Amino acid sequence: MPNLGWQELLIILFIVVIIFGASKLPEIGRGLGQSIREFRQAAREAQETQQAEQAQTNLPDKTA
Repeated sequence: MPNLGWQELLIILFIVVIIFGASKLPEIGRGLGQSIREFRQAAREAQETQQAEQAQTNLPDKTA
């Protein structure tokens, strides 16, 4: 994956401003931030569930 320099980011920002307009940028940023937050929370919950299931499978069987 290539690294983006400041010139590339500036060009992308300029194109986004042209397409969406300056008044929509805060709304787009808010939506993007919320999406990232929800993704991180879902990933964290999935990891915790997986760790809990793995811990349960590693317990010794007490029925014997």
